[in-house]
Amino acid sequence: MNNRFFDLDLLKTLVMVVDCSSFTVAASRLHSTQSTVSQKIRRLEAMAGHRLLERGHRDIQPTDAGETVLGYARRMLSLNDEMLDVLAGEFEVTIRLGLPEDFASGRRTTHVLSTFNRRHPRVKLEVTSGLSRDLSKGFDQGELDLVIVKQRRHSREAVACWPERLCWIDSAEAPSCDRDPIPLVAFPPRGLYRDDMIQAMERLGRRWRISFTSSSLSGIQAAVADGMGVSLLPARAVTNQHVIVTGHFGATAVDTMEVVILHRPRADAMVKELAGFLIDMLEQDLDER
Repeated sequence: MNNRFFDLDLLKTLVMVVDCSSFTVAASRLHSTQSTVSQKIRRLEAMAGHRLLERGHRDIQPTDAGETVLGYARRMLSLNDEMLDVLAGEFEVTIRLGLPEDFASGRRTTHVLSTFNRRHPRVKLEVTSGLSRDLSKGFDQGELDLVIVKQRRHSREAVACWPERLCWIDSAEAPSCDRDPIPLVAFPPRGLYRDDMIQAMERLGRRWRISFTSSSLSGIQAAVADGMGVSLLPARAVTNQHVIVTGHFGATAVDTMEVVILHRPRADAMVKELAGFLIDMLEQDLDER
């Protein structure tokens, strides 16, 4: 029988190092020293019997074993917090919600979540925003209970789904679409819309180059607004600093994506009720297009 018990403090240290991608920053947030953080990671690796982190020149990435431990660590820490909250009589349940950045920062989403919170004041909402691929991975690993993600149409079964309207956008003040080669502002490789943009340029026979890459939606929006290139984004992400390119350089419409809601079939009733709130929000969004 295996009598090893993983120390939550060590697991918390691993999560913090990965989230910060830095021992130094993690040490600061944990109010500790870098050497102490390093010692805790070594102790955890000895207990797990595997190397958990790959230390690169610029960042820190979990190994395959580290990804496994990280998923369980987040769940164990969440359960620990949930238990403390329940014992304190503050919360009945915690819902871990994942949202793409353009939804997480939207006023409509905030309004929906606040309405749900007022109806269920003893339900704790833990909201994580990020790239859809990371949210999907978190959901699959049990780190999230409910997610809105963007995916290729019909790539996986969902609770509900809607077509994602995409727009080619350019800067309102410093347009880029007449340049040759045309500069493209894109998410990193394997990021949403990047391949669609490149394939569209290839079909049109246009010369192109990636002029700017960012994993942040706000970074993409700002780069386009400042004239660094054109991009392909959801209609909801277009600001007054952008213009929608409707045919200026012949770019055809891209309709390969959809927005979906995912939760597990046996999800808590509160998770399903919140999903209903989000479904109503997305239905309204579709009606207004």
